[in-house]
Amino acid sequence: MEGREIEETDAFPVERDEEAPEPEDEEQEDDETGGPVGCCEKFQHSISRWMLPAHKRDTYLERANCCPPPIFIILISIGELAVFIYYAVWKPQKQWVTLGEGIWNSPLAYKPDKRKEAWRFVSYMFLHAGVQHIMGNLLMQLLLGIPLELVHKGFEVGMVYMSGVLAGSLASSIFDPLNALVGASGGVYALFGGYFMNAVVNFREMIPLLGVFRILAIVLIVGSDMGFALYRRFISHEVGYKVSFVAHIAGGVAGMTVGYVFFSNYNEKLLKDPRFWLCIVGYIVFVLFAVLFNIFLSPA
Repeated sequence: MEGREIEETDAFPVERDEEAPEPEDEEQEDDETGGPVGCCEKFQHSISRWMLPAHKRDTYLERANCCPPPIFIILISIGELAVFIYYAVWKPQKQWVTLGEGIWNSPLAYKPDKRKEAWRFVSYMFLHAGVQHIMGNLLMQLLLGIPLELVHKGFEVGMVYMSGVLAGSLASSIFDPLNALVGASGGVYALFGGYFMNAVVNFREMIPLLGVFRILAIVLIVGSDMGFALYRRFISHEVGYKVSFVAHIAGGVAGMTVGYVFFSNYNEKLLKDPRFWLCIVGYIVFVLFAVLFNIFLSPA
């Protein structure tokens, strides 16, 4: 409801591109050049009508293409898979199901006693604790990240993803300071958080059944994954480090703030939008607080 009231009252001084006339409901037979509309274009037209408010459809159709291709999410996934294979095959344990000391002794893992090595707050995303861990993260980030990057491009998706990764390790260092951290769940949950906020904000302007399906699908996927993370953290009696689950929550929150701006406001001039500054300033304040906490207050 807030999104509609903002647009009606012009509460924020945001410049918008000139909106094109409402497209006709009938399927267009020709594109702008006069040629026949292909299956891909028809599919994109259908998706835009089902999933987006009317005033954002034209911009979606302009930006939904493979030029440039979704290179960020693909490269990140390849990097994570390559590191996993390295520690599963080349390192001494030589097995895939659950990796052992190899990943915990890696210079990439976030460990409380090694937090002075600042790169670990980001590099931990390349390590995974086993086949189930990495396959779940890769599947979710590819299924969600590629469609997002086709529209929002690599910079926007990369900003949201990396904000979730950083928020995950910093939040874990505050709320779960004695446990190590591996995995890309913070980035994956940031994508979910941004997509979820997009679905909630535009819910009244979409087909109701589709809006409910999108929200329920996100809730079910996130709920089941969080349940498994909580089980491994508090119930499972595996030997060694217990992987922190706080990164899941922090990544989702980061996605709902930073991702709200990058994934929902196609035409807005961000530097003139107070919501942009509210999200960015809030995120920066959290990062600064977490850094100071790790320097002066951490019990680790």
